[in-house]
Amino acid sequence: MAEHGKDASQRAELRERILVTATEAFASKGIKSITMDDIAAALGISKRTLYEVFSDKESLLKECILKAQSDREAYLQEVYEQSHNVLEVILAVFQKSIEVFHQTNKRFFEDIKKYPKVYSLMRDRQDSDSEKTMSFFKAGVEQGIFRSDVNFGIVNMLVKEQFDVLLNTDICNEYPFIEVYESIMFTYIRGISTEKGAKVLEDFIQEYRKNRIGTPRE
Repeated sequence: MAEHGKDASQRAELRERILVTATEAFASKGIKSITMDDIAAALGISKRTLYEVFSDKESLLKECILKAQSDREAYLQEVYEQSHNVLEVILAVFQKSIEVFHQTNKRFFEDIKKYPKVYSLMRDRQDSDSEKTMSFFKAGVEQGIFRSDVNFGIVNMLVKEQFDVLLNTDICNEYPFIEVYESIMFTYIRGISTEKGAKVLEDFIQEYRKNRIGTPRE
């Protein structure tokens, strides 16, 4: 029985290692250019062992996305518990997103559309994130951080559309990805903030500019 438990724990550990390695490979090189052979070689395991854990590249990619979403959820919860107001949470998540984008080749976003099930998973998550964002906005109004005269349903929809533009157009051939992302986020937060919220945002931007990360991988 103990042996069986050991096997299960070794399998779980291997699965975790595969997900970490594959996530890093897909993000840095794009999905299309990475094969199951590449991932097996990077881990020093046989392709057969890899296929015993994940039946194909799409199921591996799907689990990578689910793990990234789960990690993000845990991070958000941790930040939420330590923050003084919702704007601090939004800005911490923004900072984390910048780090992720910095480590992600833009080919990843182009390639993922070729996997409809996985892409749909990401879109569904965006919809559920939108619902959470709406509750954040309401809490921000109560905290005196966000204005009470804003229709947050419209704002939320506009921001979502802007991110679609960011991922689906050539705007990033003209301007650095990070610059476009910042412009969307900061303009949008300024527009919905009270004076109190604007002060939190400006303090964050000053600090952020000092430690700003460069542009993401090409």
